[in-house]
Amino acid sequence: MPLNTNTFARSSIFMLLIGAAILVGIVLSSLFQARMTQSYFETVVRLRNARAASSDMLVLLQAAETGQRGYLLTQNRDFLEPYERSLAELPARMERLKSALEAETTFSDSISRVESLVTEKLDELKRTVAMVERGDVAGALQVVRVEYGRQVMVEAQDLLQGLITSFEGRLDEGVEELSASAERMQWIAIGGGIVIIAVVGGAILIVAQHVRELSRARTAVEELNASLEERVEERTEDLMQANREIQRYAYIVSHDLRAPLVNIMGFTSELDATLAAVKTYVLAEGGTLTEEEIRDARLAVEEDLPEAISFIRSSTKKMDALINAILKISRDGRRELKPEPVNLAELLENTAAAIYHQVDEAGGEIRIAVGGARGMVSDRFSLEQIFGNLFDNAVKYRHPDRPLHLAVRAMPAKRNGVRIEVEDNGRGIAPEDHERVFELFRRSGVQDKAGEGIGLAHVRSLVRNLGGEITVTSTLGGGSTFIIRLPTDLSQYVRSSGS
Repeated sequence: MPLNTNTFARSSIFMLLIGAAILVGIVLSSLFQARMTQSYFETVVRLRNARAASSDMLVLLQAAETGQRGYLLTQNRDFLEPYERSLAELPARMERLKSALEAETTFSDSISRVESLVTEKLDELKRTVAMVERGDVAGALQVVRVEYGRQVMVEAQDLLQGLITSFEGRLDEGVEELSASAERMQWIAIGGGIVIIAVVGGAILIVAQHVRELSRARTAVEELNASLEERVEERTEDLMQANREIQRYAYIVSHDLRAPLVNIMGFTSELDATLAAVKTYVLAEGGTLTEEEIRDARLAVEEDLPEAISFIRSSTKKMDALINAILKISRDGRRELKPEPVNLAELLENTAAAIYHQVDEAGGEIRIAVGGARGMVSDRFSLEQIFGNLFDNAVKYRHPDRPLHLAVRAMPAKRNGVRIEVEDNGRGIAPEDHERVFELFRRSGVQDKAGEGIGLAHVRSLVRNLGGEITVTSTLGGGSTFIIRLPTDLSQYVRSSGS
């Protein structure tokens, strides 16, 4: 189906709107996922900092305790280096841990306990170190043996290790959420890309179809332009042929109508002569008439008058039949054609059904083969009239010495046409009458069948109204083949011919 400009514009706008809507959806989804990813990332960073702060605090406490234990046992000040470094860093680490725990509301209650335990442990460490420096090693060792410092340290380690474990669990969840968010963004991008590719593909198809239609239209215009001169020549030849046919019809009509008029005029003169004899007899009014006058009057009444009236009536009927035939062909020429889809095989079979019993009773047969020319667009009534006349003629003029064999063949023809052949094995037509049989009031061969000679003239008129042509090939005694060429689409012919 051709894609006109309005349809192309609507389709293009529709595809653009779909593409824009998809792009907006992708952008909004990407922004939302980006915000979610940013939120997950910030959470992961915060949890990572909290875990690092807890780990650092635990490491520093353990380093301070290790330095204190080494100094107590050896009184070597080299062991105080990690202890002193830990004491220097612990305040900053504590602040960092407090900030991390405050950011995580779940662990905010642990801040004071961690701070209390660290303070108690540092006090215990500082007191024992100070005692050793004063020389009270035994007292310092006694403080350590009390195990208060160890209990504080164990509780602090457990608390910090619990925080680290919780942070690691939360951190794993945050990483999974971050990964899931990234995967969703990936699928949104992939899905959006696929849909956009589909929309772009649809737009390309629409444009390509429009371009193809434009190309076909341009090619058609070029072909029309190229064949314009040929078509003008064809139309000119058709007009000249129609003009010649009109002249021939005018001659035939005037000739055939003149014959019954001459007969009427002749027998009217004879009526005048006959009326004189009757008038003499009637006006005698009882006077004496000769035997010859009486015989003439009787002959006029009994023979001449009935004969003249009979011939006048016969000529009048002949004129009436001729005039009706002319009117019939004229009406068919003026009838508005109604192009419609026609199943040619079905139409031929239905038309042949009307004569099938006559053919079958005589031992004949009808064969119909339409091949690749089954469908066409034409005027159904005209086609029925055409084939009905041809089939009736085949039955009327069948050969008396053999059964009738009627074959109908249809096949595609060049220039979007169809060729239909109606072949019979009837009497046949002499070569010199092949064109004459299509003329009005003209018949061929022995005139032993009723008719006025308008059947084939009517058929040719109908065929030409459908934009076609009919010819015949035949030999006398060898049957006839009527060849009909018609356009497969009458509506196109009507448009192109300006009918």
